[in-house]
Amino acid sequence: MQHFANDGLLAKKLPGFSPRPQQQVMAKAVAETLDQQQQLLVEAGTGTGKTFAYLVPALESGKKVIISTGSKALQDQLYNKDLPRMVKALGGGHHVALLKGRANYLCIERLNGFAHTGSGQDRHTLSILTKIKAWEQSSSSGDISELGPMAEQADIANLITSTNDNCLGRDCPSYKDCYLVKARNRAMEAELVVVNHHLFFADMAVKETGFGELLPNVDAYIFDEAHQLPDIAATYFGEHFSSRQVQDLCRDVNLAYQTELRDMAQLARAALKLEKQLKDCRLNFEGMRDKGEWRPLAKQPRFVEAMARLRDDMEFVYQVLKLALGRSELADSCFERLASQRALLAKVMDVDQTGFSYWYETTRLHFSLHLTPLNIAERFATEAEAREAAWVFTSATLAVNGVFDHFQTQLGIKEAKTVLLDSPFDYQTQGLLCVPRYLPDTKAQRAEYLMLSQLQPLIELNQGRCFFLCTSHSMTQRVATALRELSSLNVLVQGEGAKLELLQRFTAEENSVLVATATFWEGVDVPGDALSLVIIDKLPFASPDDPLMKAKSEDCRMRGGDAFSQVYLPHAAITLKQGVGRLIRDQQDRGVVIICDNRLVNRNYGATFVASLPPMPRTRDLKKVEQFIREKNGDS
Repeated sequence: MQHFANDGLLAKKLPGFSPRPQQQVMAKAVAETLDQQQQLLVEAGTGTGKTFAYLVPALESGKKVIISTGSKALQDQLYNKDLPRMVKALGGGHHVALLKGRANYLCIERLNGFAHTGSGQDRHTLSILTKIKAWEQSSSSGDISELGPMAEQADIANLITSTNDNCLGRDCPSYKDCYLVKARNRAMEAELVVVNHHLFFADMAVKETGFGELLPNVDAYIFDEAHQLPDIAATYFGEHFSSRQVQDLCRDVNLAYQTELRDMAQLARAALKLEKQLKDCRLNFEGMRDKGEWRPLAKQPRFVEAMARLRDDMEFVYQVLKLALGRSELADSCFERLASQRALLAKVMDVDQTGFSYWYETTRLHFSLHLTPLNIAERFATEAEAREAAWVFTSATLAVNGVFDHFQTQLGIKEAKTVLLDSPFDYQTQGLLCVPRYLPDTKAQRAEYLMLSQLQPLIELNQGRCFFLCTSHSMTQRVATALRELSSLNVLVQGEGAKLELLQRFTAEENSVLVATATFWEGVDVPGDALSLVIIDKLPFASPDDPLMKAKSEDCRMRGGDAFSQVYLPHAAITLKQGVGRLIRDQQDRGVVIICDNRLVNRNYGATFVASLPPMPRTRDLKKVEQFIREKNGDS
């Protein structure tokens, strides 16, 4: 496209814009796909400028387009930063909108209910609710991300937002002022709508039930960070029972008692008893992994008994609510929600159904029980075929060993054009990949100390500025503890602060090392000198106990495939590519990746990993790493 040329519109309108051949190729492919209503897969290496490469064709196409991103943070960046620049450069006049899921918008009715009645809230929570009411007077969007950390305190978000279950819809007294309704109306009218993958699949699930849509019908869908789609799709194509949702229901039952049903004290007592039973059920998971198979546990006597008591307590609240039908809109809504939750509990307890994976997940206070289909490809392909639209899927990590088969198989994509674009960065001079000799197996006793005995001097020489990425939470804690014991560097650890806060501290504070696991392997951008060393403890193969991976493996075997080569290996290769991709983020960056896993060089499948990584020079000699760091630092 001419806009991307040396003398094109973007070079004239955007300060600092530099034409890149890869960006031009991608923009042309996207434009053709939108025009011909086809499907396109694009792997665009870091630095390609893929955001502009799909934004310009989307805005210029004259079609109604949905752009879906991998997270709410990326969604905000695209809508508030990249999109305004591009709209301005193209001359304005484009009608764009941002739309998130309902849990991101303030519910005026719930805020008023909890703030006015107190409904059992402590003084600190009531103080926060008062501040939120003051903020609401000046907010035009009602997007609770504007509240920052305040919305995350004291479980506040559940008090000030609605769910599909507790929303009163057109019967709500605040319906005309509803922020969610306004956001959806703006999306329906816009030419281009920015959403996230979770909302896209929530919309797909709602449409499948035959009810109203969350998103407008459009001419084209563009998915950024598309490698995340298969796992997100699997969660939305399944069903789950959540203790948090039932707890929220109990709170609403109590709110109905406090405001409209004061003569029904039994209602409050029944809800309180149900809440206590939820906590007792959560205790049965103590000492177990935070995620695992539910099918065998569901048949153990202690879980059978606990879930039977939970079912009985839900039934009791249901019967009491039935006595109040017609007296309170909120109580009527709770009655319908409880009926739905009872049905869900029955489904996840019926673990003998075939074609599904049954798994549980726990957080510090809650548990959820999931029912996930083994294969989503046919479901997604059918949906895509039913929508007469263009489909563009892009990411820096879609291909494995140069081919897209793994991604296409997962989503059932058969006829699509594929484009593989290398990064414009000069990895031969900007980076170095090292797989050190003589490092211990990470399962060895005190492996972290043996590892750091060789790596700590290099981390010190690099003055921190290091991501130490681990494949498990336990190794994250062990490495962090050892580093703090052995080094005077500033050690930051995932879990000891919010993600954004840790990144800001890492960038601002000198001599920092960030020790982290899954959350920081992707979607993290630290360009410049602040990050010039990435250490990865081992190849990121998924745990054999991971329920979603087990489901994919089981489906693969049922189809006559090899689960290791077709499921675990491609997944690990894409994850490793994401982790390595944290290092070189612009043309001035220089740095080293150290992967502490000999399997990369002494197993046949190591070649698959290497072929998927950027073409950096490779070494096994830590002295060459030391030399690279000294040259980068300007030392003699």
